[in-house]
Amino acid sequence: MKENIIGRQEEITRLEKYMSSGQSEFIAIYGRRRIGKTYLVREMFEGKFSFRMTAKENADTKEQLNNFYQSFNNFTRTDETPRDWDHAFHILERYIEDECKEENKIIFFDELPWFDTRGSRFVSALEHFWNDWASYRRDIKLVVCGSATTWMLNQVVNSRGGLHNRATHTMLLSPFTLRETELYFHSKGFTYERQEMMESYMAIGGVAYYLSLFERDKSVVQNIESLCFTRGGELVDEFQKIFKSLFKKADNHIAVISALGKKGMGMTRREIITEARMSNNGNLSNLLRELEECAFIRSYIPFRKSKKDMVYQLIDPFTLFHFRFMKDGNSFLKGYWQKMQYTSVYKNWCGYAFEITCLNHIEQIVHALGIDGSINTPCSWVYRPSKETADNEEADEDLLNGAQIDLLIDRSDNTINVCEIKYSDHEYEITKDYDAHLNRRLRIFRKVTKTRKSLLPVYITPNGLTDNMYARRIPRQVTGSQLFE
Repeated sequence: MKENIIGRQEEITRLEKYMSSGQSEFIAIYGRRRIGKTYLVREMFEGKFSFRMTAKENADTKEQLNNFYQSFNNFTRTDETPRDWDHAFHILERYIEDECKEENKIIFFDELPWFDTRGSRFVSALEHFWNDWASYRRDIKLVVCGSATTWMLNQVVNSRGGLHNRATHTMLLSPFTLRETELYFHSKGFTYERQEMMESYMAIGGVAYYLSLFERDKSVVQNIESLCFTRGGELVDEFQKIFKSLFKKADNHIAVISALGKKGMGMTRREIITEARMSNNGNLSNLLRELEECAFIRSYIPFRKSKKDMVYQLIDPFTLFHFRFMKDGNSFLKGYWQKMQYTSVYKNWCGYAFEITCLNHIEQIVHALGIDGSINTPCSWVYRPSKETADNEEADEDLLNGAQIDLLIDRSDNTINVCEIKYSDHEYEITKDYDAHLNRRLRIFRKVTKTRKSLLPVYITPNGLTDNMYARRIPRQVTGSQLFE
């Protein structure tokens, strides 16, 4: 039933390859809540499972073992109730050996972290099941999923304990791209134009479940109003649910995310430590890695800086939307979101949200520029004049002004694309003043960095540029439609 799966072509290809590998496979699929992990596995293998079960949330070991018994009886009849997880896996082994005739024995454990209750020894039993039995065969395809990212990373993906290097393949499921978002809407019979799809992505991102809540007889604005700004709306409390489900100690993750939400271009590790009141240790490193794995943040090294200057930037559209409009919980006035469309707050948010959308589609931008063949390093650049420069009466006039470039694409072919990201619901017009502003920034960038590379300005806009003398000076532009490719 893979025909029902929207996008995910790379994941489908990989899973098909693993199924035909001729050896036993231990496949761990992880990713944030609501991203579509279970749906992918179910649609790929429904009707082909030798055994599958889903853990119960907040259930103790006895309840989980009873859950195993009930799930097992969906595949074969037994009166044998497992006394512990070692016994449960032994029952499963006997069933596979004695009754399963399929070429591939597909075994699926969904929400794997929930099985690991206090004192259950589930991980130890799973390790023994794989190491001592399944891995010696050539026909076991063990698939596990989990949204609790901390657990999946620590116990399976990067485990140093019993499951160390046991998973033969790991698969991180990421949010939809704009292209996949479009495919989803079209598959469900929506008639939205790309501008509306862009606006939905800017607000809630590419999370499959969020998109499934949209109703066809409502505009994007009406759907967001209903889901986010109506009492009882299904996404009103989603922010807290996301982090509580993903991370064992979510308060620290929320503190870091909240700190990053205050600074658009991101923060260095030291700035995060100060703002979020975190300790500078390995726990913070793991936390940042977990947030990046789930596509809440990205890390990048600013132009001509070193790894110690790494910057972490919040890039999850829904989280940013929550901080800007939903956080205070005072937006339940009737028609709130529709009325916001005409405010400066909304227009400012559109500019920033479109920039984040572009950062989530760097591959599409690189492709649109035709530079796939070169090594490309996306980064940003900020210049603030030092006190000495500001106090120097003979200082270069350009260098008395600060400058910021949100996206640079530093290329291996001796060229740097300097990207201007501008949101507009119609063609964007480059004025004489803004043309002068851009040229001044290019001069400052060259003087400060002393780069000898060619600088090529690029405008990235949803609907292209108004044709005038300034637009004609721009060698390349990228439109919103190209982000959908």
